[in-house]
Amino acid sequence: MLNFTTIRAVLFDMDGVLYRGQTPLPGVADVFSFLAEHNIAFACITNNASMTPQQYEAKLAKMGIELAAQRVITSALATARYLRDHYPPGTRIFVVGMQGLREALFSDGYFVEDEQSPELVVQGADFTLTYERLKQATLHIRRGARFVSTNPDRTFPSEEGLIPGAGAIAAALSAATDVTPLVIGKPAPTMFLIGAALLGADPQQTLVVGDRLDTDIAGANAAGMPSVLVLTGVSTLAEANTGSVRPDLVVTDLPELLTRWQESLKTM
Repeated sequence: MLNFTTIRAVLFDMDGVLYRGQTPLPGVADVFSFLAEHNIAFACITNNASMTPQQYEAKLAKMGIELAAQRVITSALATARYLRDHYPPGTRIFVVGMQGLREALFSDGYFVEDEQSPELVVQGADFTLTYERLKQATLHIRRGARFVSTNPDRTFPSEEGLIPGAGAIAAALSAATDVTPLVIGKPAPTMFLIGAALLGADPQQTLVVGDRLDTDIAGANAAGMPSVLVLTGVSTLAEANTGSVRPDLVVTDLPELLTRWQESLKTM
């Protein structure tokens, strides 16, 4: 059973929790206001490494959702944070990815982009990927560069339907190199733990709110964090009740989550 009184921070998934497609979901502003009023830190975490936090801020603003870029933690940012904690300045990196990943890795000059003799191959979604880029990444990994993937999502939702995501590219590189990458994004616990650290909270005090059992809730469980499943996205109530991955609480949507939280305060 979820104990709201212990929560000091919240990590929200975005698509399926704050919005669905290009449509905002109910209760977002009210939940954000409630958390701010009670001094509960919060941020959003997403496996999408193709966009920057600033691009997310602009995207959400078009839907009427106010969320500062500083509150967006992408798998690209989590990857950069993890690598900074484990590798020294000047580490050479070959990138298979897009603007969001490149900005996270190279914007402050800590890492060096290297096409010839990298120590790391860091890979995310790449919508303009060429065979030549895939070949070079393969050769670098086979020569000993460590293979790091931002997230394991095999597909990416687009206006045309599901298209290959970061996980599909990682699978191609794994098939060509016989090397399994270090994966940073959900459902691995790494990004959740980085999110909690950035919010200044212990894992057990950090609530994860998501719409997918296999990524959001599984990752929260792996990180030792309490979790809430909202039924506005992918996973269903039947799956939550019968599957092997169980959240601490299931709610219909964010307004119900807010009501439950407010009611818990009245009993204190």
